[in-house]
Amino acid sequence: MTTPVALTIAGSDSSGGAGIQADLKTFAALGVYGASVITALTAQNTSGVTGIHLVPADFVTAQIDAVFSDLDVKAVKIGMVAQLAIVDAIVAGLTRWSPKHIVLDPVMVATSGDRLLATDAVEALRTKLLPRASLITPNLPEAAALLDEPVALSEVAIESQGKRLLALGCPAVLIKGGHGQGTESIDYLVSGNGIVALAAPRIPTKNTHGTGCSLSSAIAAGLAKGEDIETAVRKAKVWVSAAIAAADRLGIGHGNGPIHHFHGFY
Repeated sequence: MTTPVALTIAGSDSSGGAGIQADLKTFAALGVYGASVITALTAQNTSGVTGIHLVPADFVTAQIDAVFSDLDVKAVKIGMVAQLAIVDAIVAGLTRWSPKHIVLDPVMVATSGDRLLATDAVEALRTKLLPRASLITPNLPEAAALLDEPVALSEVAIESQGKRLLALGCPAVLIKGGHGQGTESIDYLVSGNGIVALAAPRIPTKNTHGTGCSLSSAIAAGLAKGEDIETAVRKAKVWVSAAIAAADRLGIGHGNGPIHHFHGFY
């Protein structure tokens, strides 16, 4: 039996709760072998980001080629891309290697409010990277930013933005409702098959650092294991909801602590 392999292309989080570290923990927790391409180093903890050191685009290329030339990558998750040159390097690498599944989490701003994507890179993300993805996973502010529109406040507005994001060239969009209000957190999966609303109880905790990274990684893990997009999304949401529910057991840091990736183990 060959172990399914997933690759994360993202930034590093020195506190271990988000980014590359969250992605690798997610892959491991879900029985998938994780490889990584690091786009940026961040100096951050549960309270915020204090520094970003960008990886040169040619070295991002070198990492991509090293992984794909040796490992049988079944799915790719893309997180923080940081700058225009890195977007171009990733697009070129994906064109060269043509992975079957690509989950794009359009990370623009950290949970703490710190900006993680250069303004001139947003257009490249929208026009070059988004059309290559199998699924994109924006939260409500990110969906609005990709469309240059106000944040959607109603179900009708969210579904409308989802359809407009599809029109940009991606076959499926998961708009995450974690930034919304109410007793339930509802994510909307919009695709050519229609719209599926996925609800989970809104969990009262401040320890949600890395939630978005981990959800997109969990979806990529499911795709690497051969699941279809809707199945992978449904299973990933259940797993992330359990990781959030168990987050307070960890007690990490003084700010917004991480979710508990290994809640199924300890």
